Amino acid sequence: MRRVEPCTGRGRAPYYGRGVPTPEFILRLREKIGHDLLWLPGVTAVVLHEDRVLLVRRSDNGEWTPVTGIVDPGEHPSRTAEREVLEETGVRCSVEALVGVSVTEPMVYVNGDRAQYLDHTFRCHYLGGSAHAADDESYEAAWFPLDRLPPMRADLAQRIRTAQEHVGSVR
Repeated sequence: MRRVEPCTGRGRAPYYGRGVPTPEFILRLREKIGHDLLWLPGVTAVVLHEDRVLLVRRSDNGEWTPVTGIVDPGEHPSRTAEREVLEETGVRCSVEALVGVSVTEPMVYVNGDRAQYLDHTFRCHYLGGSAHAADDESYEAAWFPLDRLPPMRADLAQRIRTAQEHVGSVR
């Protein structure tokens, strides 16, 4: 089980409940199930533009990642990817294709909540906007050359490679 540690860099508050907002539907579920393992649908949006990829530096752990997020009840995962990119970075994008589906390792947050995600990785095309940290979920957003990514977890780097190498129909 992966432990999610707080990051207090750049004067930000520790994670969970302060650094990254918890969706209301999850708070209601937590009232019923406590810290039990919660299975959630999630997305990873790999936004590509020319030979660069859009990344955010997360406020919960300080790591560089593609934009990720939780699918709201009734929301299509591709819509979640586009919404999360706009909310977190100010960048508009469109989904080109679903390029991968995977299951994350279970995670334990600092407050004891446990979660595991069914991740939908989407290749996205840049439409417009200037990358910046547009909400409290990240404290930086930037474009990185695909051949010079910052250090990141292997599974996230693999999602970027998968999206970059994807050839096929648009979904």
